[in-house]
Amino acid sequence: MAISAAQPSAQQSRPGLKRDIGFVGLIWASEGSIIGSGWLFGAQGALATAGPAAIISWVIGGVAITILALTHAELGGMYPVSGGTARFPHYAFGGAAGASFGWFSWLQAATVAPIEVLAMITYGQHYSFGKHWLVTKNGQHVLTGSGIVVAVVLMAVITAINFLSIRLLARTNSVATWWKVGIPLLTIFVLAIAQFHGSNFTAADGFNPYGAKGILSAVSTSGIIFAMLGFEQADQLAGESSNPKRDIPRAVIGSIVIGAIIYILLQVVFLAALPADQVKGTWATAAFTTLTGPFAQVATLASLGWLATILYLDAIISPGGTGLIYITGSSRVSYGLSRNGYVPSVFERTNSRGVPWVGLIAAFIIGCVCFLPFPSWRSLVGLITSASVLMYAGAPLSLGVFRNRLPGAHRPYRLPGANWMSPLAFVVANLLILWSGWDTDWKLGIAILIGYVILIGNRVFKMNPITPQLDLRAAQWLPVYLVGMGLIVYLSDFGPLKHPWFPLWWDMLAVAVFSLVIYFWALSVALPAERIQSMIDQVVVPEEADLRQA
Repeated sequence: MAISAAQPSAQQSRPGLKRDIGFVGLIWASEGSIIGSGWLFGAQGALATAGPAAIISWVIGGVAITILALTHAELGGMYPVSGGTARFPHYAFGGAAGASFGWFSWLQAATVAPIEVLAMITYGQHYSFGKHWLVTKNGQHVLTGSGIVVAVVLMAVITAINFLSIRLLARTNSVATWWKVGIPLLTIFVLAIAQFHGSNFTAADGFNPYGAKGILSAVSTSGIIFAMLGFEQADQLAGESSNPKRDIPRAVIGSIVIGAIIYILLQVVFLAALPADQVKGTWATAAFTTLTGPFAQVATLASLGWLATILYLDAIISPGGTGLIYITGSSRVSYGLSRNGYVPSVFERTNSRGVPWVGLIAAFIIGCVCFLPFPSWRSLVGLITSASVLMYAGAPLSLGVFRNRLPGAHRPYRLPGANWMSPLAFVVANLLILWSGWDTDWKLGIAILIGYVILIGNRVFKMNPITPQLDLRAAQWLPVYLVGMGLIVYLSDFGPLKHPWFPLWWDMLAVAVFSLVIYFWALSVALPAERIQSMIDQVVVPEEADLRQA
């Protein structure tokens, strides 16, 4: 009944994807995703959650994301296929696991553009014409009717730009990213010179008023991990890279190192630049927590009106550039999912410029729908963070399988110590899910269930001629993993219980032990080497043939 999950659909339109992106385009695609609305809000949220110890939170977040990025670097160089993060688990564990991680990947990519639009509108309150786009409800700035109209228009503009050829898109994003990286660096330099109060590091209720839990909570809930998301965009565009085996690993690693350094420095200067009247009382309730345009308003308080003007302009360009590349990434993920038979084959259709246009339209529609249940920046950031790290968890599992099953495969970048780095990366991903807390993770559970309804509907109604094998034996660990993580979070110090079963530190130990059990269980039941190689040959080889024909 089942046929190969990797056979290209007969309905795929030519000419297919174009191999037009070089190294600069790839690293700027990832960096353009990393430097988005997170830098405009992340330092403020982290400071309120952890106090000045938020600097430690950013270091932890940077280390965690780097560990995950290293596994992606090896995988992206080995198998440069479009929408790679959604497809690596498919090759390792077959249809059921591949469909699941594919949905996590698409959910994350499709919801970033609307949150970037929300960031643009939030900063837009500074202008007189934007004052009626948002209204304050329960301490959050939520969209009004006119605000929703503006949000839909902005989504339409971002989507329309994506209908350009991938070469023009990469150039457009590269120009925007030079600006996006330059402005945070300018902000760091100017604030460090003009307004640096060393006493702020011990002001209010001290350097580390909320202890280890505050530091760790800030990593997942205040926007730190969200701010650093995006390194995988080079993987998503691997199918359109002109030299993927050389450029993908360098782009993935380089983008996260640059991003982490910028964000840590931004946290330092934001803290040091706050005037004394902004840090009275406690860090959780001080006046700076009410700023709607944190860095721009701090610049104004420091009598740096020219910098504030630039920052309000950047609040349009920086989130807009990130939304642009994530719309691109989501369409490539749906393209890859269709080639594997998970979603309708119509998602493989490309226009004359090689753009998978059906995926763009789908991302636009879902993005607009997000404005209804999630009408503010902070209401959407938690879902995206937890979906992202769950998506990232598929990479170390896949890397472990490929190292075990295909030890002789060509690896342009070979991760040192992969035998211990892969399980460590899986543990790190699950710790980030733990630190997100139950209030976020139960919403992710609902989104996962919705995804399974969509994937089952595609199979039942035969909307794709490819019927991938489910390979349930190879995915037997997956339901235990998802349910088990949910239970641990619920019973932990990050859950809703007044007296958690797993107090702080013990909950992290429980996650680490559980993760290692799942990791080695998954490796033991993964697909055999012959099956993995067969699927790779049927997809990776043809897509690399496009490179030789381009």
